[in-house]
Parts: sequence; C-alpha cells; structure tokens
Amino acid sequence: MARAVTRNRKIVNTALAWGIGLLIFFPILWTILTSFKTEAQAISDPPVFLAFDWTLENYGIVLERSNYMRFLWNSVIIAGGSTVLGIIVAVPAAWSMAFVPSRRTKDILLWMLSTKMLPAVGVLYPIYLIFIRLGILDSRTGLVIVLMLMNLPIIVWMLYTYFREIPGEILEAARMDGASLKNEIVHVLMPMAVPGIASTLLLNFILAWNEAFWTLNLTAANAAPLTAFIASYSSPEGLFFAKLSAASTMAIAPILILGWFSQKQLVSGLTFGAVK
Repeated sequence: MARAVTRNRKIVNTALAWGIGLLIFFPILWTILTSFKTEAQAISDPPVFLAFDWTLENYGIVLERSNYMRFLWNSVIIAGGSTVLGIIVAVPAAWSMAFVPSRRTKDILLWMLSTKMLPAVGVLYPIYLIFIRLGILDSRTGLVIVLMLMNLPIIVWMLYTYFREIPGEILEAARMDGASLKNEIVHVLMPMAVPGIASTLLLNFILAWNEAFWTLNLTAANAAPLTAFIASYSSPEGLFFAKLSAASTMAIAPILILGWFSQKQLVSGLTFGAVK
C-alpha cells in the first residue's frame, strides 16, 4: 500500500513538474513559431499554432536591416565583462564576510540585498549625468560598470553562501603552512568552491545578457546589445510581430544554448553544500 502511494506521488510530482516546465517554456516556443510566420499569420484571430506557411523571410529581413553580429558582440563583451569584474570584486568581499565576520556582517548583507529593491528609474538621472561627465555614455565600459554594480549584491550573496559551506579549518591549515592571503583565496578557497563560482558566473551572465532597462537608457548606437536590437523592431507605425519574434529568437538563442550545455554545472552549483 505504501509503495503504491509512493509511486502515485512520484507520478503526480513528475506530471506537475512537466506541466510547470511546459507552461514556462510555452512563451518561448510561441515566439520561435511566430518568427516563421508571415505578419498576417502572426496576428491572425484565432491564432494558428502549426498549420501555417513556414517562411524564413523574417530572418532575412532582420539580418539585412541590422548588423546582428555587432549587437551580439556587444552583448558578449558587456555580459561577460560585468560578470568577470563582479567576481573579482565579490570574491574578497564574500571571503571576509564568510571567514572574518563582524557583528555587522548580516546587516551589511541585508543592506546590500535591499539595494535590489530600489527602482532603477530612481537612480537613472544621476547615473546618466555621471556617465556624460565621465564620457562613458553609450559605451561598453559604462554598461560593464553599471551592470556589475547592479548584480554585485547577488554575486556577493551567492559566493558568501558557498564559502560558508567550506570548513574554516582548511584555510587555517593553509595559513599555518605559510600561505599568503592571496594564495589562500586563489589556490585553496576558489578551487574548493568551483561549482558555486561556476553557477554564480552563469547566473549573472544570464542576468546581464537579459538586462534591458539600463542598456536601452544608457546606449544609442555604439554599445547597443541584443536587447536594443529587439527594441528596434518596435516603431511608431506599430509592432511587426513576426519580425520582432525573429529578432527575439536570434537574441535568446545564444543564451538558451549556453544554458542547455551548462545546466549540469548550474544545478551542481546551486545545490553545492546542500548535502553534508
């Protein structure tokens, strides 16, 4: 009886997981399908799911109209640069909070996380003026800095959580063997936290890749990433849903492929330290 209940529970949980997964994935699937439709089919009522005339015309128009590779290269540099810079800044901060905590460590962590609750538009104007004064408006350098600062609380929190799972005695033994602070972090701590660091890198790369608010407000042409590439298909004449879907598919394809091939590393990092 108990075995049958357990089996039925597994079936229900599996079906529920698949249902939630399909529900989450459906908007992406619909976007991909719409990219192969004509504009008339894209806005047809009732909508057509698979019974339509498949066409690559939208992709041809998008590639002809826009320099896709320039937008893609900007996204890679901005997302990759902000993620790497964030890790460089966050590792020492997370190390000090995890292994040399003070009475205010938890307060600092909560304060850092609370900055994520601030509406971005509330600080847009001062940041915009600062970027103009520094001459980094519409530059990849400016976006790398602002996206790094925007995601830094998440990076520090994640690394702090992973570092807390590492026994402090190991680092103490390294100090007794004469390891400097740099060697302790680089050669002892970071190799032991590779799964956690890898998942932090992947998650923050995805967050930076998908960021739209700052990239649309702090760029015009020179440093525009793929989020601006998508937005360029919204015009005063209206939305061209088929072409917009083609542009969106081209923008999300690289990050979907990255997520697919790195899902094991991401899951292992997110569960790092969960089982003692």
